[in-house]
Amino acid sequence: MNPFLDDWLERQSSSELKSKRRCLKFLKTAYAACVSDFANKPRTDVTMTEGGFRFHVGTPLPDLRQIASWMLTHAPRKRTLAKVVPALWKRHGREDVSIAGILLANLEPSTLGQDPWMAFIHLLQRQEPLLVVLEVAEELVRAGHAVPDNAWLEAAAEQSPHWHQYCVLFLSLKREDIGCRALIEQAPKGGEMFERIRSRLLESES
Repeated sequence: MNPFLDDWLERQSSSELKSKRRCLKFLKTAYAACVSDFANKPRTDVTMTEGGFRFHVGTPLPDLRQIASWMLTHAPRKRTLAKVVPALWKRHGREDVSIAGILLANLEPSTLGQDPWMAFIHLLQRQEPLLVVLEVAEELVRAGHAVPDNAWLEAAAEQSPHWHQYCVLFLSLKREDIGCRALIEQAPKGGEMFERIRSRLLESES
């Protein structure tokens, strides 16, 4: 828990969460409130460029969880937060996609209007950094939302090379009965993280 952020959030009003526009503005301010200097700016600039993000303030993930928790507790209407999720993904700051994933995982399906996995999948309209896809998928699993079944993953993997990689990442979050060895073996080559995950999956299936 960041005590500085805790104090800052205590001074905020729930009226900041009354509309999608106000939520987006509130979050931009909250991100900056967590970062007191520019010591990490070279790193955030590299992340922004390599990931295709609109911005990267450098807010740590624990602080983003704290911000999202405050929003979930204080939002006058949870449906407003559900509407913020696709808006955050579209704005596409590095912090935005993390907050979108945390909200997606912790809002009720009835509030989202669909299963959280389906809501996430609908956000993936372009090729995303694999680390981001894995981060959001982990949030969903952590919140108790089961990974889609193998038949669904096999069908989804046929859509495109990057969807094939996404499905391998989703498989890696299954706790048992992974299966889909051919899907894992035939996935396009990825970076170091992806290949490490592929190797671990294949070893578990041998």
